[in-house]
Amino acid sequence: MKMKVFLGNGPWLRKGYYGVRAGSRWPHFEEAGNTYLPFPFYLAYATAILERAGYPCLLIDGVAERIGEDDYIHRAVKFQPDVTIVEVSTASLATDLRQAQKIKNACPHTSIVFCGIHLDMYRPGFLDEFPLVDFVLKGEYDLVAPKLLAAIESGGDFSTIPNLVYRDAEGKSRENDRDKSITDLDAIPWPARRHLPMLSYFDLPGGIPAPSLQMWSSRGCPFKCIFCAWPQIMYGDNKYRTRNPIDVVDEIEAMVKEYGFRSYYFDDDTFNIGKPRLLALCEEIKKRNLNLPWAAMARADTSDRETLVALKEAGLVGIKYGVESGSQELVDAAQKSLDLGKVEETVRYTRELGINQHLTFSFGLPGETWETVRKTIDFAKRLNPETVQFSIMTPFPGSTFYKLLEEDNKLLTKDWSKYDGGTTSVIRTDAMSGEELEKALCLAYAEWDRHKFFRPLKDFRHLKRVLSRPKNSWHTFKFLAKRQIKRLVQPNP
Repeated sequence: MKMKVFLGNGPWLRKGYYGVRAGSRWPHFEEAGNTYLPFPFYLAYATAILERAGYPCLLIDGVAERIGEDDYIHRAVKFQPDVTIVEVSTASLATDLRQAQKIKNACPHTSIVFCGIHLDMYRPGFLDEFPLVDFVLKGEYDLVAPKLLAAIESGGDFSTIPNLVYRDAEGKSRENDRDKSITDLDAIPWPARRHLPMLSYFDLPGGIPAPSLQMWSSRGCPFKCIFCAWPQIMYGDNKYRTRNPIDVVDEIEAMVKEYGFRSYYFDDDTFNIGKPRLLALCEEIKKRNLNLPWAAMARADTSDRETLVALKEAGLVGIKYGVESGSQELVDAAQKSLDLGKVEETVRYTRELGINQHLTFSFGLPGETWETVRKTIDFAKRLNPETVQFSIMTPFPGSTFYKLLEEDNKLLTKDWSKYDGGTTSVIRTDAMSGEELEKALCLAYAEWDRHKFFRPLKDFRHLKRVLSRPKNSWHTFKFLAKRQIKRLVQPNP
């Protein structure tokens, strides 16, 4: 009989807020009334791979189910797992340790395995500090998990398992090297969704309708932004890997049939890389007559107009672009390799095609001043996306950004519980204190709210100018007209 495996994304609560951890590149708290909830991809993929290997599994997403800690622990313990795999994060570590300890207390025989985005646990000293934890799997743990279970089951040699932190026969903590990144994504089974409350996951860029399916068509990102945690910590490199478009559409088609999804969203690290693949994906979507709206996480400089037209024709209605700052100097210093002039051009023709844009900006990059804050706010208003997100940069331990801040004595705390991506700053810059960065965030949202309030009037004026220019884009005219009609019915989107 194979060992029983419990996999968990434990509830992470703070009064009035819920934490999102598994599936999020930015573990943080959301207000209880919000609907953003990412799908726990790695846990679901790991469960599918373990089940394929014959292991009985129980997967619980306590965040998605909105259950309390006692209920989560009770269900885990009732399963009597031989191995407990918990996805953790830097900000939720205290909660993760507490929940794992409760499971261990009730099931002393279970082996506790930690995984997820917390670099500090990728070292042998972590096991010495927290004897509760038996193993840590680094980075992409889904394909490595069955190798660990096979070794536990057989009493085999842990030294040959890549990505593993463990204790040897003498009880000494040891660390194995990382394996190469998973390359053949098509060899991985689809996520084990049957364990999860699939209609509860929400990420609806561009207003795509719920319920919506969250998908990956690729893993990795070739760009080297200093603040981005997944390439630096989860992947350990900048390799970009893709799935076969046919398999991607097979999955969409099957999940829509099974769950009745009304849309889907590609939550790739960077969806829009590789024109031939994107065009092939569009053709496959159209060939299947899926006829569902969808959205994607993308960069604003990796798709030309032809590709965007093809994506639009295949059903793309919303797109997320990460911009970060309105200062080219700050963007360059962050090694984002992004031309803000190109961003303006891409956002413009994205709008002309009638694709809604969600843009993200952050305060606190190296060199941030009140002047660059003003540039970012003005740039966001000039780009005029449908929706926008402002945040304060949160440095993940192990990222280049964290190392720079630590070297320059610009970290305000190392209390991991405060690294929650909320409205509190854990950093400063040469010119701005943590309190000033928090004020900048408030200012940005206040100005954006005023911009949204007066935007319908500005759009009427813009529409008038469009009508006075016969040679102007027919796509632009149609988009502005439709958007204004929508706002007359619902004036404050």
